[in-house]
Amino acid sequence: MIFDLIKKRRSVFPAQYNDKPIAKTDIEKILQAANWAPNHKKTEPWRFKVILGEKKAELGEFLSNTYIDITPKPKQMKAKKLIENPKKAGAVIAICMQRDPKESIPEWEEVAATAMAVQNMWLCCTEMGIGCYWSSPGLIMYMQEFLEMNEGEKCLGFLYMGYFDGELPEQTRSSITDKVQWMD
Repeated sequence: MIFDLIKKRRSVFPAQYNDKPIAKTDIEKILQAANWAPNHKKTEPWRFKVILGEKKAELGEFLSNTYIDITPKPKQMKAKKLIENPKKAGAVIAICMQRDPKESIPEWEEVAATAMAVQNMWLCCTEMGIGCYWSSPGLIMYMQEFLEMNEGEKCLGFLYMGYFDGELPEQTRSSITDKVQWMD
């Protein structure tokens, strides 16, 4: 049931991933789920760049070096984490959004559609037993130096993906009644 799947979805971080590779066919299935996200005026603004193999290590080096270059007092632990996280992942997907050149809808609607595409991916990963985590560090503003991007395309973050061992903890939410106002 979809409601149970939604409640089961969690952030699973790179430190939790094991070494089991993710099959390309599984990544393609996850990307197909993204492609069915709702979007206004059929702009389909989501764009994804799948980073595998040695390119993951290059991404980590780029993120770490950029962090060190732009940060007045960089922290060694953070620089190390930026290098290591992509290597720990089975795949890293750069989440990008292509702005409609006609600007026929507000940009926030295209960002929202891209986020819905990521939610579809996340739910698909949950169903397949693949952990994932959407990271959106400030460094994404420099990604055009690492990724080939079209005019009007911007990086919104990274979906780190990997298999993991063990069970994930149960989560709770405060009551929806505190967040809803009924108006009859």
